[in-house]
Amino acid sequence: MASSSSPSVLLFLLLFTIAATAKTSESLSTVFPRAILGSALKQVRNAKKPKPNFPFKTQYFPQLLDHFTFTPKSSTIFYQKYLVNTQYWTHGAPIFVYTGNEGDIDWFASNTGFLLDIAPSFRAMLVFIEHRFYGESMPFGKESYKSPETLGYLNSQQALADFAVLIRSLKQNLSSEASPVVVFGGSYGGMLAAWFRLKYPHVAIGALASSAPILQFDDITPWSSFYDAVSQDFKEASLNCYEVIKGSWAELDAISAKEGGLAEVSRTFRTCKDINSVYSARDWLWSAFVYTAMVNYPTKANFMMPLPAYPVAEMCKIIDRFPHGATNVSRAFAAASLYYNYSGTEKCFDLENGKDAHGLHGWDWQACTEMVMPLTCSNESMFPPSAFEYKEFADECTRKYGVMPRPHWITTEFGGSRIEQVLKRSASNIIFSNGMQDPWSRGSVLKNISASIVALVTKKGAHHVDFRLATKEDPDWLIEQRRQEVEIIQKWIHDYNADLKQ
Repeated sequence: MASSSSPSVLLFLLLFTIAATAKTSESLSTVFPRAILGSALKQVRNAKKPKPNFPFKTQYFPQLLDHFTFTPKSSTIFYQKYLVNTQYWTHGAPIFVYTGNEGDIDWFASNTGFLLDIAPSFRAMLVFIEHRFYGESMPFGKESYKSPETLGYLNSQQALADFAVLIRSLKQNLSSEASPVVVFGGSYGGMLAAWFRLKYPHVAIGALASSAPILQFDDITPWSSFYDAVSQDFKEASLNCYEVIKGSWAELDAISAKEGGLAEVSRTFRTCKDINSVYSARDWLWSAFVYTAMVNYPTKANFMMPLPAYPVAEMCKIIDRFPHGATNVSRAFAAASLYYNYSGTEKCFDLENGKDAHGLHGWDWQACTEMVMPLTCSNESMFPPSAFEYKEFADECTRKYGVMPRPHWITTEFGGSRIEQVLKRSASNIIFSNGMQDPWSRGSVLKNISASIVALVTKKGAHHVDFRLATKEDPDWLIEQRRQEVEIIQKWIHDYNADLKQ
């Protein structure tokens, strides 16, 4: 699903709206992490649109609306945003391309400091390409989300083709056709980076896919793995913390069911306005715990929210310090407040009405069409047990968009089952990097496939932590992970240049 002073994302990153439905809730967002992400960011009233902390120049590329048909409408042009840094680049040197995620490209550029760190040694140009239908790259302007007829052009295959066309045009305009291209991506962007190498090996010589859950489709990865991993992160920090959070959901439901219960919940959660549904409070807690587990970085970060180092442990310290007799809900609220208000500037929380600060809502469409990634909560999870019912999910997507999901399309298009054989026979030069504290790691490639398809896995790493800007506080395991990545990329480029000389 990295940072200049923060991380990468995703998100995600980043980041993911998951196709699952919880029978115990009237709200689908509790099992749609990307949807939760949107709501989590909305609930911070003072959220501001990020600006790159790096010296990037903003450009706009005239991009085709539809790369795969030849109807009159397909040749419609929209302007795709991309960011360029040529500070260290020399003619013929590498071009490092970030394959944009589900959000404003400025956000990802601000949170992928790793590329700026390594650019000088490679003399690399940096290019961050915004994903269509996100940020400023709207094919139909303000009407882009108007209907399924416009949103139908939002999918991963069109996005990959955008990247390929833009990269080829850029190299031609620079008269630097021989420059080797390496693609980088985190979370959904990492999935795109890996798939780009599979689909366009003649455009990119290699891909670094960080926290890329390309196996989170069909039944390849156990559906409960994501929330089991979140729960494990908290359990490892404190068993009491895990038990308190696990017990808070039923307690929250019981409070809300009383006469005046929603008003009591509103007071407990310090809401700016009284909430209309207990699920608003539930989602608020749920998203805080999920995203804190994802961004459980070893240093301070400001990717999703301003957070201290190892924020899961800090949340659990808050819970564990409460006196005996305190309610589970009050403890859970105090812990979640670390996520939403570590800076201490929020006087109240808007749980139901906020702004999508990073332009993420297009993911709802993607999750309802091709990105069907079932998630469930097992009895071992600290979240209420839930099941995935495809019919309920499909009915909700049909109601919302008038379209039916295609749950097997991604594995048909890119592969997934028996991934070792697929990649060994059809791919090369891909790094899959993961940290096992990242819940999305379970859906990624965690072992070496071949000599050139490598899995770099760290025990304590969180969501694409390797893409964060290097700091003096970085632990040795993170420094070593990045060193290995650089070494592998150097070999790719060396071998590419050697082939050119033959």
